[in-house]
Amino acid sequence: MPSRVTGKDLMHLSRQLGAFLRAGIPILDGLDLLGREASNTTMRRTLTDVAEGLRQGEPLAEAFDRHPKVFPQAYRSMIRSAELSGSLDTVLDRLTVYIEREVAAKSKIRSAMVYPAVIVVLSISVSVLLVTFVLPKFRVFFASFDQELPLPTRMLLGLSDFVHSYWWAILVVAAAGGTGAFVYGRSEAGRAMTDRVLLRLPVLGDALTFSIVERFARVLSAMLRAGVPLGDAMDVAASATNSPSATRKLRIAREAMLSGEGMSGPLAATGIFPPSATQMLRVGEDTGSLDDQLDTVAGFYEKELDYKVNQITTLLEPAVLLVMGAIVGFVALALVTAMYGIYGNAIK
Repeated sequence: MPSRVTGKDLMHLSRQLGAFLRAGIPILDGLDLLGREASNTTMRRTLTDVAEGLRQGEPLAEAFDRHPKVFPQAYRSMIRSAELSGSLDTVLDRLTVYIEREVAAKSKIRSAMVYPAVIVVLSISVSVLLVTFVLPKFRVFFASFDQELPLPTRMLLGLSDFVHSYWWAILVVAAAGGTGAFVYGRSEAGRAMTDRVLLRLPVLGDALTFSIVERFARVLSAMLRAGVPLGDAMDVAASATNSPSATRKLRIAREAMLSGEGMSGPLAATGIFPPSATQMLRVGEDTGSLDDQLDTVAGFYEKELDYKVNQITTLLEPAVLLVMGAIVGFVALALVTAMYGIYGNAIK
């Protein structure tokens, strides 16, 4: 099975290829060398195919276009503009910085989610262990006393019986539900609905909005610095947000901009960009420093995103612990009250 090309693979390729070009090494020789040394099999085959295309007289951007799963649209658009302007090494350096920031941001989010994920897995594991192995043994113990058990205990033992009797049905329903949710989530309608719901959630919705603003500003700035026309750059940057709702609104803003309404006003009308972001972009429009202001917006909302992610994990950790404590506490209460009742009747 082919290995997936990650952001780190693309970052290293951009950095090394840019260094080769600055050292005067022909791009074809650089691609051949990087293709032979690539540890990722998909990247190795891709670079071999790109080099073959260059040997046949194909432009680099067109060779990259044949591999959209390896080279994102923004990457290919910037390479195309760099070829036209003769600044390929400079643009590769900018791409390296951009991808490096993307990789760092994703790494922060993944790291922040590790602890809550571990707690959730432990909670599910403890629950399954109790229902599957522990409670059946207590049922035999309680049955030997032939006494009516408290309601929590009867509820717990009933749950245990249900799981033991219908575990296969639970697995089938879970598998079918999971598969259905996965398939629907991958569809266009499913992605749009999920996106709308997530953006409306408190705290998490703010984090996703900050992520959209940061990514849009970062991609748009990099593409403008690479010489990509503003209309084309906005179209690619809108797609790069990975949010169907945001992409649709940003493309409407692009059409308004192309009709002469400027950039900051249509972006503000999307409802995505906070007032501080649109104000900075308005300053960039008025002073002719739009790319610098976009970098400023991206940097500011990158920090805001870090704060929101930390806030989410701070809220999530005690919530997960409370749920786990409630499950274990209910089990303990059910068992203790039953044993206390048995002990009380025994000493009468």
